[in-house]
Amino acid sequence: MASHLNLEMIMKFVNASMEYKDGGGGRSLLPSRWKSSQPQLDPVDRSDEEGGGDIDWDNLGFGLTPTDYMYVMRCSQEEGGFSRGELARYGNIELSPSSGVLNYGQGLFEGLKAHRRADGPGYMLFRPEENARRMQHGAGRMCMPSPSVEQFVHAVKQTVLANRRWVPPQGKGALYIRPLLIGSGAILGLAPAPEYTFMIYAAPVGTYFKEGMAAINLLVEEEIHRAMPGGTGGVKSISNYAPVLKAQMDARSKGFADVLYLDSVHKRYVEEASSCNLFVVKGGAIATPATEGTILPGVTRRSIIELARDSGYQVEERLVSIDDLISADEVFCTGTAVGITPVSTITYQGTRYEFRAGEDTLSKKLYTTLTSIQMGLAEDKKGWTVTVD
Repeated sequence: MASHLNLEMIMKFVNASMEYKDGGGGRSLLPSRWKSSQPQLDPVDRSDEEGGGDIDWDNLGFGLTPTDYMYVMRCSQEEGGFSRGELARYGNIELSPSSGVLNYGQGLFEGLKAHRRADGPGYMLFRPEENARRMQHGAGRMCMPSPSVEQFVHAVKQTVLANRRWVPPQGKGALYIRPLLIGSGAILGLAPAPEYTFMIYAAPVGTYFKEGMAAINLLVEEEIHRAMPGGTGGVKSISNYAPVLKAQMDARSKGFADVLYLDSVHKRYVEEASSCNLFVVKGGAIATPATEGTILPGVTRRSIIELARDSGYQVEERLVSIDDLISADEVFCTGTAVGITPVSTITYQGTRYEFRAGEDTLSKKLYTTLTSIQMGLAEDKKGWTVTVD
């Protein structure tokens, strides 16, 4: 095989031990002795295992804490669809040097969170089907097969349950879930990989920015662009992120939390930050850059638009110029990792512009509304949450 997982209990792949799923069309990563009609969890109560309790939940940042299990399934282009997949111990993976993801960047990722329920046992996911659909859209752009919405959500649930002892206590953070879809098959010429792997791992996280819940300072970047028309800025391709590292690191060395990117054509319209969407507030109106191919359609972004409109605010999805930005009353960022983060200042061409932040702001109101739904503290009238028991 061109690629395989080097996980505990899987010493090697033997072709004779592999079997095909009826109806799924994809070949499993795991030996036939691991097979079942549905992925089954080990009956051991993993919440009693050692590890999770050693974390300082009060000082949990956004770093990688290895957890217990990952979820894996794969398929080939010839076979078509993905198998149902199974859980395996979290560990390193082994890829062919000529795999599509390593040579041509054929890969996507998603991000979502699981919170402990506020009203009893169990955990809550927030709109996971939207992440599944976004991955499907991105897979189409990147010439990759993708899991169905049902497969995606099922895999996320299994990953949460298998790593449930790592879900932070209520109000202390969340279990960040990272689905990956990569071209794992070997390919030399520029073409779609012959084989694909879908996997999910998870890590307990706190706030994304080192400022915690405090307002952040941003720098407008004029020379480096995150995306261009006709590119992949509108999908969550892995190739979107390494190119922004230089701008982000330069900004952080100057004391800024992140970078705001301008459009690559006019260099006048604000698009998004390195890892989150942007909103500006002026009077009673809210504006956010329209997702027209260069901006990622964030799940949190979409949810905030709906919640703000429900509260009577006018929300526009349109071009947001640099003049709109610097004249705003309030600015905030949204994303799965950052949540809703207020912006204190933005520096553009050497001038520092200040914005309203604090308790009496729209971003604070929306933050409270959103997180209350996500954690089960408020009624979910929209059916956005999914319970995992």
